[in-house]
Amino acid sequence: MSDDRRVQAARRIAAHIAGHLQADLSLQLWTGEVLPLGPNARDDIRIVLADPAAVRRLVLKPGLMTLFELYATGDVRIEGGSPLEAADRWDHGRAVHLPRRVDKALIARELIPFLIGGKTRGVGDAAFDDTGEVGQRQDKAARRDKDFISFHYDVGNDFYGLFLDPEMVYSSACYADDTTPLEEAQTRKLDLICRKLRLRPGQRLLDVGCGWGGLSCWAAQHYGVTVHGVTLSEEQLAFARAKVERLGLSDRITLELRDYRDLDLSDHFDAISQVEMFEHVGFANHDRHFLEMKRLLKPGGLYFHQASVRRGGRDPSNIAPQTNATRTIGRFIFPGGELDTIGMTVTNLGRLGFEVLDVEDLREHFQRTTAEWSRRLMARRGEAVALVGEERTRLWLIFFAMCAKGFERGSILVYQTVAQRRRAGPSGLPLDRRSLYD
Repeated sequence: MSDDRRVQAARRIAAHIAGHLQADLSLQLWTGEVLPLGPNARDDIRIVLADPAAVRRLVLKPGLMTLFELYATGDVRIEGGSPLEAADRWDHGRAVHLPRRVDKALIARELIPFLIGGKTRGVGDAAFDDTGEVGQRQDKAARRDKDFISFHYDVGNDFYGLFLDPEMVYSSACYADDTTPLEEAQTRKLDLICRKLRLRPGQRLLDVGCGWGGLSCWAAQHYGVTVHGVTLSEEQLAFARAKVERLGLSDRITLELRDYRDLDLSDHFDAISQVEMFEHVGFANHDRHFLEMKRLLKPGGLYFHQASVRRGGRDPSNIAPQTNATRTIGRFIFPGGELDTIGMTVTNLGRLGFEVLDVEDLREHFQRTTAEWSRRLMARRGEAVALVGEERTRLWLIFFAMCAKGFERGSILVYQTVAQRRRAGPSGLPLDRRSLYD
């Protein structure tokens, strides 16, 4: 099949899609020719189709998984901007409904020239082997939680340092307004957690999934508590321990590489924090998680729970619907990750020994946070490539783009929930929320 026929077919497909998508960016073919994807579309940001065989791959195996693979290998790439900047150039609603609006017969006819040709290569890095089944293997041993954590977090502290704030906080920030920088928004979030937990000198805090030690250090420094932090990431633990030593907090903070479910303690802590570790737990382990929180807390102790969640579907019996997005993220970025709903969170806390005291939505805060991570990583892309390679860098950029757009549209949300280990009588807490923000 001549390349000329493929080029002509690509032109007709692009023109047809442009009329429906009406995007403000362009498509660049393997020949270098640039085709607009909307009326008066600019060509400063371009989706580059580097190999016509990539079209064949998408036709034979359509879906987000294939697109991720092609993007990772560079057969499809974005030039002139980041994936998020490209996504900001089209209306997401139009893009989602595009398959229903285009002339399928026309598209099928024009794709015929692409079906005869060579194969594209797959993702080259062995780290991206298909782990699509891990989300289905629910028991603790089969899930290999430490392996999952290592896959995502042991990419290297220097890599995360390219886009995180100095406290190395890898969770939604809390912005005061549109002008708040990420650094201030993250320390504001750390302080808000401590206030929501009503921390005071002499108390003991358990920091579950303590990460790089940002919250542990903040709570010990500014609220005088004794902190025990646990993580399953060796890279995070090394960084956090060095930070504790550097700040002179070794007498108040103990950190260890341990699954929190293996802690040989009961009724030990005044407060427990869990900040976006819960996404790693898995649906079948939710009950055990909350029961462990109850076991480790003193009666009347406070539990802080921050987690990204799904909106939830119309069928309450289907708690774990798999989508193209979740399968793809599970394979390439976040193996074993499963998102709760806020309704399930509140229900499970209530039936497993807690009184839910406060729920706050931070969806728009996380949209800003992930967009800022995307901007920072893109600005230091060369350094990222040197650290983790071109494929991982591309995948992290498209991951941040998907997250930012998901939070923007409300298909993903994030909540801070505060609960108290149930006991009879008064909670002992103020009757209003002013003390949290004054």
